[in-house]
Amino acid sequence: MASSARRSLSARRVAGLIRKEVRQVLRDPSNFVVALILPALLLFLFGYGVSFDPRHYDLGLVVEQPTPETGSFAASLNNSPFFDVEITQDRRFLERKLVSGDLHAIVVLPANFAEEAYRRHSAPLQLIVDGADPNTANLVEGYIELLWANWVEQERISRGDTIASLPISIEHRVWFNAELASRNYLVPGSIAIILTLIGSLLTALVIAREWERGTMEALLATPINVAELLIGKLTPYFFLGMGSMGLSSLLAVIVFDVPLRGSLFVLIAISAIYMLTSLGQGLLISTLTRNQLVAAQISILSSFLPAFYFSNFVFELESMPMALQWISYAVPARYFVASLQSVFLAGDIPSIVLFNAAALSAIAAAFFAITLLRTRTRLD
Repeated sequence: MASSARRSLSARRVAGLIRKEVRQVLRDPSNFVVALILPALLLFLFGYGVSFDPRHYDLGLVVEQPTPETGSFAASLNNSPFFDVEITQDRRFLERKLVSGDLHAIVVLPANFAEEAYRRHSAPLQLIVDGADPNTANLVEGYIELLWANWVEQERISRGDTIASLPISIEHRVWFNAELASRNYLVPGSIAIILTLIGSLLTALVIAREWERGTMEALLATPINVAELLIGKLTPYFFLGMGSMGLSSLLAVIVFDVPLRGSLFVLIAISAIYMLTSLGQGLLISTLTRNQLVAAQISILSSFLPAFYFSNFVFELESMPMALQWISYAVPARYFVASLQSVFLAGDIPSIVLFNAAALSAIAAAFFAITLLRTRTRLD
């Protein structure tokens, strides 16, 4: 009879375990620091501290032969919100500043600038860019090309088609993030990183804490089974984590003005699945280690760092070697980041949300299955 009772799932025993764990959560203020204060701090850090938006770049301009045309082009550079321009005729002086890191690029207008500008479509200028940071180099190069195209078009209009015109007129239209604000995709991605860290940390210490404090023996003396133990441990932290998700989403929409184009139901559903995945990973770590310090370290190494590097949050997966791209499929945050960016910026896209929800469910099921197999109900 006792064996049968231990094998059957009892709602009464589960409710008792949940009450015990809720009291434990309420007695430990660190849980609320991790679940409420830490998300706000990290979200403000990612939202305000990390940005890929255009900024001011220091630019050197060499004018070998001053003419009205070079003056007009120099004015277009000075009027750009992206450049702080230093104009001189001494090319070597600017090259020394580029080598020392005081300039991001040098634009050289040759003596025949005006003559060549009227003859051909390509820009009769030389652009020297500091390539130490490829991303910055590409941005500066792109801005110079756009400025040249705009200058040509303005000169064509003012002079009546006497200057070489561009063969194609391009009108840009950006979907989902029309203002090209980096916070619109950084903030949803940062929510996934925050929930990864919080979910795994909240539960990574749960079972390990019981073993360290010696209270696991008292639990094992009761007629609870493994499933009841895990459900009782998981439930309070699940709702605590979902509260953290709600706070993060509220800050994203109200403080950072990130649009929420999808439905609230889909956001809650995919977040709940991911929270179960993250909590399941923490439970597994806690079950295997039995030590809070080791559990916390493994939690950060196995959840936060992979989520940061392999979730498409900051680093593009397409630019990584194929072997690393395959590894990313085992990282739950990859699917959650894609889902959040879709729900916030594009709306409810079934092909994206359903696939990612299925992948997260499979990973969560694997975590809980291993945890059930590895959790002991005996002291030996």
